Amino acid sequence: MTRFTVAYWCVLAAALLPILCALLAKRGSFRGADNHDPRAWLARQSGWRARANAAQANSFEALPFFIGAVVIAHQIGAPQAALDLLACVFILLRVSYIALYVGDSPTARSVVWGLAFLVNIAILLLGWR
Repeated sequence: MTRFTVAYWCVLAAALLPILCALLAKRGSFRGADNHDPRAWLARQSGWRARANAAQANSFEALPFFIGAVVIAHQIGAPQAALDLLACVFILLRVSYIALYVGDSPTARSVVWGLAFLVNIAILLLGWR
């Protein structure tokens, strides 16, 4: 029987992270702005708003690999508990990455990005025998 696993819930969480970043970038400042061209408005931002927008783009970039890794791991019969754990770790690392990006901690952000990438590789290879 197929069920909706914790790892699948993590896919949903990962898909929502870019939206969270966009909301953060626009928070408190987008009112009164011309919503006909919000990307141009975001491109003119600086400081933490610009970094939140960059974190949004990076979150979209990380999404396909994560989705693919989770689906492949399920298909090849990866141990479910390990898959769920690694998927949760990936989400926690991505949330940390966003916080570090917005908070302007580039070195720590890069380390966390690398760790999340390695976790994603581990998810992909989890069921490999």
